[in-house]
Amino acid sequence: MDILKKIYHTGIIPVIKINDAKNAVSLANALTEGGLAAAEVTFRTDAAADAIRFISKECPSMLVGAGTVLTIEQAKRAKEAGAQFIVSPGINPEVVRWCLENDILPLPGCTTPTEIEMALSLGLKVVKFFPAEQSGGLDKIKAMSAPYGNIKFMPTGGISLENMNTYLDSNKIIAVGGSFMVKESFIDEGNWAEITRLTKNAVSSMLGLSIGHIGLNHESETDAMKTAEKFSLLTGLPIGRESEKGIFVGSQFEILKGKGPGRCGHIAILTNNVDRSVYHLSLKGISFQEESAIYEKDGTIKCIYLQEEFGGFGIHLLKA
Repeated sequence: MDILKKIYHTGIIPVIKINDAKNAVSLANALTEGGLAAAEVTFRTDAAADAIRFISKECPSMLVGAGTVLTIEQAKRAKEAGAQFIVSPGINPEVVRWCLENDILPLPGCTTPTEIEMALSLGLKVVKFFPAEQSGGLDKIKAMSAPYGNIKFMPTGGISLENMNTYLDSNKIIAVGGSFMVKESFIDEGNWAEITRLTKNAVSSMLGLSIGHIGLNHESETDAMKTAEKFSLLTGLPIGRESEKGIFVGSQFEILKGKGPGRCGHIAILTNNVDRSVYHLSLKGISFQEESAIYEKDGTIKCIYLQEEFGGFGIHLLKA
């Protein structure tokens, strides 16, 4: 998986200011346990290069980049330490060119059309948007990027648990960067449990997994209609949308007119983003039927089944 795809699937990139490189590995482990094996280590302290080096050596599965990179010298130090991407608050063409020439992903900050055009002229398709909230937020990103086709943004600055999904729901956003789960005081105090807890909350909120509906297999359309009528009577839910495959009772039950996936039927799990859910759940040992995937027009997954059945029910993820 290339770096941009991994950033997209990860969804949230913790932005870290670390004062003592000795804390780097413990911090990386706390983030990974919480579900985010990624970090942008900012060059705002002298410990940054060593922190990146320690994480790269001890936690090779961690996606680690360098932030607040202002000069080519800093970019060199970051790459030598093991950084996989370089993030800058603004766009410095010299730094961007050096990154491209040395095979490391640059993500420079762009908040104006002029800066976007500069990034495009350098061959970039993804840029940082900083400071996001203070610069107009998602409304500005949508308005400003409209003439520029497929360019995408990684907003940081003012991103929180409360507003991150507003950004992540947009197809203009590759991921968000935030420090709300890795406050400087938590790192200095070694409060790894709190960092893990907040990281788990962030991942849970981003994925937004919830029960969508239950589908019940039947032998025929006649049998399906009888069940639909009984469910409607028992629950007070109306018999609603009917398709070639099934009949919905409310939005909670899909009464199938034949045999669908699963011995007894299926359960739909809604999620904010199927691609990210597949990535994060796969890291926890859940496997998926790739051949079952149904895609949106933009290439993202709309629906996909798990390999495993639960109690005779097939399980699929479905874009909410």
